[in-house]
Amino acid sequence: MNVKTKGISWTRATTAKAKRARGAERLREAAARAARVLAEQGAGRRADAGMSTAEYAVGTIAACGFAGLLFKVVTSPDVQQMLSSLVQKALALAG
Repeated sequence: MNVKTKGISWTRATTAKAKRARGAERLREAAARAARVLAEQGAGRRADAGMSTAEYAVGTIAACGFAGLLFKVVTSPDVQQMLSSLVQKALALAG
């Protein structure tokens, strides 16, 4: 709707305030549409609650194997000597 006042014409719909309001309304509508689509898509799917029994068993075996390997490395004489010298150097610097 055009309005003319003292030789100046403008369209009410193109005022900055109206543009911001329209933009905000469009943003709210887009967010609502996105939420509906996500809700509809998620309704047919089962949430993945975690590992299955076989995956859990393989993960447990891998963790135990890694723990055993780490224990062997840390308890080896070379690594113990290296850790001991590292601690001694740190204590010498500190005190």
